[in-house]
Amino acid sequence: MRNLIALLACWSAAHLISVANAADGAYGSPVANRFRANVDNIRPISPMKVGGGGGAASARGLSADEKVADKGKKARPLTEREKEEQAEAELQARIAEKVAAMKAQQAARAAAAAKAKKDAEARAKVLAMMPPPRANGTHWGYEGEIGPANWHKINSDWIKCSTGNRQSPIDIRDGMKVELEQIVFDYHPSAFNVQDNGHTVQVTMGGGNFITVGNRAYELVQFHFHRPSEERINGKGFEMVVHLVHKDGEGRHAVLALMLERGKPQPVIQTVWNNLPLEKGEVSAPSIVLDPNDLLPQRRDYYTFMGSLTTPPCSENVLWLVMKEPVQASPAQMALFSRLYPLNSRPIQPTSGRMIKESM
Repeated sequence: MRNLIALLACWSAAHLISVANAADGAYGSPVANRFRANVDNIRPISPMKVGGGGGAASARGLSADEKVADKGKKARPLTEREKEEQAEAELQARIAEKVAAMKAQQAARAAAAAKAKKDAEARAKVLAMMPPPRANGTHWGYEGEIGPANWHKINSDWIKCSTGNRQSPIDIRDGMKVELEQIVFDYHPSAFNVQDNGHTVQVTMGGGNFITVGNRAYELVQFHFHRPSEERINGKGFEMVVHLVHKDGEGRHAVLALMLERGKPQPVIQTVWNNLPLEKGEVSAPSIVLDPNDLLPQRRDYYTFMGSLTTPPCSENVLWLVMKEPVQASPAQMALFSRLYPLNSRPIQPTSGRMIKESM
């Protein structure tokens, strides 16, 4: 394109010279010479300036071929140092890309972990607001995970074992000495059965045996044994205790506690031992009768207070009657029970300011 422009410029100049010669009549005329001198100063016009700077070539700039040619003039081989620097720059760029990708992944994982933690905390709050599931276990004992400290956890219906404020047994201290009315015993020889129920030896009595306290009659339902004694009197415990459990017509309980100490054989206890079943859970129903009166001490002085059952469900509003005079049993009789149950007593419970009365 530039060659074409140059040719046009030369043609225009030659044409003007010929015109000038014709005007002067000879090529070497002064006019022709002056015009030739001006033509000699003409240079090829840059395509960017053709058309006064407003043509298509000016708007377009250099062509693709011209740019490649221009680039070719400037290109030169890279030195070894330049190649190393270029390779190092490329490596640094790749490292920067990988570092950026790793940071993005770490940020995404951190965000996911934070979200998971927040969701877990939200679920924990919801669960904390929900009532705990009801426990309905039935297996309890006197040691370990099924021991007295955990009875309320085994079954939700046994919550009083933990939250009650009139629980038994207690250490009987500072009783108020008053003229307590005598307990009226209306016991008779009766049929009975014996069972080792897994917690103690229990004797279930036939009907018709009553005590009367405070104008209220309670019928004897069963009696059983604990080792050592659950109750204490002024801090003193006993080797064993017998609990005679009574119930009135409205379902209220009265428990008569007889402390056992070593001495002569006890006939009722021997009758019970003679009729023990061979397996736990089995029931022995002898054909003989048993008289509960033979368990009672000579003196009938007693302590009384309100408490609870000493086994699950630890129900309260139980009238306790603890005889002051212990009952004797032989060492052999006590040793037999200790082979079955060396420990089946609930620990002492807080008195919680309850009133205790005792006979004068």
